[in-house]
Amino acid sequence: MTGTPTIRPASNFDPDQDATALKTAFKGFGSDEDAIIDIITHRSNEQRQQIAARFKTMYGKDLIKELKSELRGNLEDVIVALMTEPIEFQAKQLHKAISGLGTDEGTIVEILSIHDNDEVIKISQAYEGLYQRSLENDIKGDTSGTVKRLLVSLSTGHRDESETTDQDNAFKEARTLLRAGELIQGTDESTFNAILCQRNRSQLQLIFEEYEKITGHPFEKAIENEFSLTAKESLIALVHCLRDRTDYLAKRLHDSMAGIGTDDRTLIRIVVSRSEIDLEDIKDTFQNKYGKTLAEFIQGDCSGDYKKCLLSIVG
Repeated sequence: MTGTPTIRPASNFDPDQDATALKTAFKGFGSDEDAIIDIITHRSNEQRQQIAARFKTMYGKDLIKELKSELRGNLEDVIVALMTEPIEFQAKQLHKAISGLGTDEGTIVEILSIHDNDEVIKISQAYEGLYQRSLENDIKGDTSGTVKRLLVSLSTGHRDESETTDQDNAFKEARTLLRAGELIQGTDESTFNAILCQRNRSQLQLIFEEYEKITGHPFEKAIENEFSLTAKESLIALVHCLRDRTDYLAKRLHDSMAGIGTDDRTLIRIVVSRSEIDLEDIKDTFQNKYGKTLAEFIQGDCSGDYKKCLLSIVG
């Protein structure tokens, strides 16, 4: 499924010119944030890598380090995110989710479920390269029980991606899930894990439909009934993402700004990482779902150059 991005490669791109303009923006007391935002949010990630390479050749300095010393707070985080190679960025986000105070399971589920197998494997390799530890071991060391097994399964990047469907099998597995959960005292969690982490997305849609036909309620209701706390939240999030990735990401963005305070890390991660993939589609879904545009939410929730930068990416 190809999505619609909000950021496309700049035409008439000249990395030398951009490197010079950024150097000029750093001159003097304080930096020219507008110029920095304008250049970096209107280039693709590949073009930004070329600018960084030219900057180093021309000035003998690391562009990301320069940006970090010039900028502060959330603006710095967005700009650095935009400058980071996408796979490396996701690996660093996973590390923050695992190594911070308390585990951010929601972010781990998000990163491992929105990417395909190839990307998950590359993210896992990048993680090991950056931290000299395996992603799987860090997940095991930081989580337990159902959540641990779920996240480890997702981190292997072994989901069937054939999109081949089998109606009879869907009926059988819907019944297997029913027997593993609502029909028994207690829950056979391994059955939920095996089916949700291995079957392809199209087959899972059929399984969810069959489940609903048999029970008269959505599959999520089974999760609500059978699991609690983080396990319940993680499984509900996974099922949401398997059903509709765009809708799931729109909800993640909404939840990052709803209520008191903003989950800036999630807001930045999704806006930046989907900007060259499908942010336009996420914006449409967001507006249909919440009656306000993503830009309006950002306007009300963020301020200053940080807000200006996000709005420039969102378009």
